[in-house]
Order: sequence, then structure tokens, then C-alpha cells
Amino acid sequence: MDRFSSALFTDFYELTMAQGYFIHGMGEKRAAFEYFFRSSPCGSGFVVFAGLQPLLEALKDLRFRQEEIDYLRSTGKFREEFLGYLQELSFSLDIYAPEEGRVVFPHEPVIRVEGPLLQVQLVETLVLNYINFQSLIATKAARVVLAAWQDPVLDFGLRRAHGPNGGLFASRSAYIGGCAATSNVQSGREFSIPVSGTMAHSWVMGFADELSAFRAYAEVYPENPILLVDTYDTLKSGLPNALRVFREMRERGLNFRPGIRLDSGDLYTLSLKAWEMLEREGFENPIIVGSGDLDEYKIEALKKRGAKINAWGVGTRLLTSADCPYLSGVYKLAAIKEKGKWSPRIKLSSDPTKVSLPGRCRLWRKYKDDKYSGDYITLAGEKPGEKDLFSLTSLRMKDGKSLYAEGLNEIRKRVREEISKLPEGVKKLRNPEKYPVRYSERLIALKKELMRNGKN
Repeated sequence: MDRFSSALFTDFYELTMAQGYFIHGMGEKRAAFEYFFRSSPCGSGFVVFAGLQPLLEALKDLRFRQEEIDYLRSTGKFREEFLGYLQELSFSLDIYAPEEGRVVFPHEPVIRVEGPLLQVQLVETLVLNYINFQSLIATKAARVVLAAWQDPVLDFGLRRAHGPNGGLFASRSAYIGGCAATSNVQSGREFSIPVSGTMAHSWVMGFADELSAFRAYAEVYPENPILLVDTYDTLKSGLPNALRVFREMRERGLNFRPGIRLDSGDLYTLSLKAWEMLEREGFENPIIVGSGDLDEYKIEALKKRGAKINAWGVGTRLLTSADCPYLSGVYKLAAIKEKGKWSPRIKLSSDPTKVSLPGRCRLWRKYKDDKYSGDYITLAGEKPGEKDLFSLTSLRMKDGKSLYAEGLNEIRKRVREEISKLPEGVKKLRNPEKYPVRYSERLIALKKELMRNGKN
């Protein structure tokens, strides 16, 4: 079964509500739901919007197959007339969103899904699953890349990613966020991401001794040998043996740039000693890859101390976003069309952070002197009177047909440009400044009115 098109990729209550809408004749009412997140992950000052294109691919092929209808029948929870409706259902959604790769902020209406109420309800879980996870990983990657100060960052995280599909899309998101390459061969093939990888400790351990292992590897890959030097003892064994192999290659007249990888120990001290030893032997500007449980904070600290590392392999803490494993994205009903007119809806709570924005909204951004200075949220029909604003909310799917397609490198480039336009304080890894987000007077008034009435 195509992983993108199963309509059972949902929570059970979406289906029980859908049957309720169907029975009460509400299923075809026009409705609008909006996706937003309540807080940025990892204490980040921004979030990279990712996952839109895979989401649209999933939605355009969404349908209930016979075997899925049979399964739903087996639960004993659904009426035959509803199952018959699902079997003939063709999704006809309209989706409004920014381009993938834009930076977005808490409580902004990032995605608006419009269509028959039954349909927009059924896709809630799909929208949240695709956007929350992929935006989370793209944001984590962007932070790691910021910490690395222009050094290439390599995604090494597949083996600890959250399952095969999680690994597939996490590597896509990491590349969007700025990683230079991935170890994930399937993602490389499916998304045309550069792939990278050299050797593991098992290669070294599989030979009679470390020197033999290094010689064998350099024989197979003489153009750019990167040798893993910490299998036994980095300074007493690994580096001396690597230097011996590099000298032998030079004596044979080979043209290459020597490289090593440090995967354990004090990376700061080891990198300085490795750089010194390599330069002393006449190997200028060697590649020194640092890896081993790294994240943006560790990389930032090593860079500030002056570690001689110029490439970074980041795995577990990137593709699982280990210190902040979720993005708090939600999907709330914003409006229902009744008698040809949109009627706003609001979700109320004693917790102010959980109160939703009412009505169909639109997101604008202020851009002046090559920098972003704040976002502005209006109702969908409003035109702000301010200058230097452009709209981020555009139609990306119409009647179930995708209107949006971009190459991954184009999205990746957009992420770099977006981050470069943010105020410097917003980009800080620790205690970032808050990006300004304002609301139109009409939207504020509508929210106050609905909150005061305590109902829609």
C-alpha cells in the first residue's frame, strides 16, 4: 500500500466525528480549520515551516480502499450507509499556506484547510503529523547549521530516527534546514539529497591492525580518504597510523586532501593536536570531522573555544530532536459557512495560550531594508493599510489538486535567505529575542466579542 494515500492514517475519533457529521447532515457544510503551533521548540526564536509538499502529495491521493472499508466494518462502530459514503469519497480540499522553508512563529495561522466539514475533520491527524515533525527537524537542523558557522553539517541520524518513514522525512527536513548531505541513502535517492559516509569502527576492527585497515580504505578511496582515528587510541595509534598512510599516498604522487574523523573523547583538544600533527607533516587545511552525540549547543561551545573542526556529523540529537522531541502544533476549527456567510468559531480555555484565533485569517510580513521587522495577522478579507507588507498566505491546493511544487534546493535556499533576514537577536540559540507579531483591530475586536459571549 502506498504510504502516502491511506485514509486510515488518522485518529479513530476523526472517523467517529465524521460519521456523526454524516448522520446529522452536517458533512457537506463548508468549514475552515487553521494550523498553528503554541510555542517554538528548543527555545528557538523561529520555526522553519516544512512538510507542505509531502502533505499535499499525501492529500491528493487520499482515499478509502476496499480493504480499509472492510477493516472499519469489522470494528462494529460504523453504519453501512456511512461506509458506503467513505468508499465513494473523493477529497476536494482547498489549502492556504506559505511556501515551504519560510520562518514562522507561535500562534500564527500557518495553514488554512477549507472544504466540506467531514473532509477537513478527517485530515486533521495527517496535517499535524506531516507538518509538526518535519518543521521540528528542519528547525533543529537550522539551529545546528547556525552553530557550525558555515562549516558543512552532515546528517548521520537514520539509525536512531523514529522508524523508516520518520527517517525518510527527517533527512529531507534536515537538508531543508541546511545540512550539506545525509547518510540516508533512501532519502538521497527519493529527494536528490547528496549522500555522504566513510567508515565505521567495525572496518578498523575487521582487519589485523589499524594501519592495515587505513591502507585498505585509502586504496579503495584514494581521492578523499577520511579515516576514523579513535577506534583504539586517537593520539598514540589512530593519528600516527593515519599520517603514515597519508605520507605513503603522497610519495606515490596521489592528489588528495587528507581527512580524519573524531568520534569520541575531548574533541577540542584532539582536534588541535590532530591539526598540528597534520600541518607539521605538510598537510595543509586537512578535513577534520567531529561527530559523537553532538547538537547545536556542543558545536557552538567548540567553535567558540576555537576547535580545529571544519565539518560536523550530527546524528541522534538532530534527527530525533532529542532535547525537544515535538512541536506543539494544533488544528482548530476557525469558521463554518452558513447561508452563504462565514461564521467565526473560537476555542476558549482558562489557559490564555490555548485560546484560538477566530475566523479565517491571513498572515502578512513586514519587510524593509533587507530585514524582517514583524508579522501581521488579519482576517482573510482584510487588506492592511500599512506599507512594506507582503502576504504569506497563498492557495496551495484547489479542490484536492496541488498547485504547489518546488525543488528541494530551492526550498533549502529559501531557508538560508529567511534566516538571514531575521533580526540577529531572534537567531540566538539561547534566550532569543521575541519576534514581533501583531493583530489587526478587526481581529482583536472579533476575538474579544466571542470571548465575552463565551460562545460562537
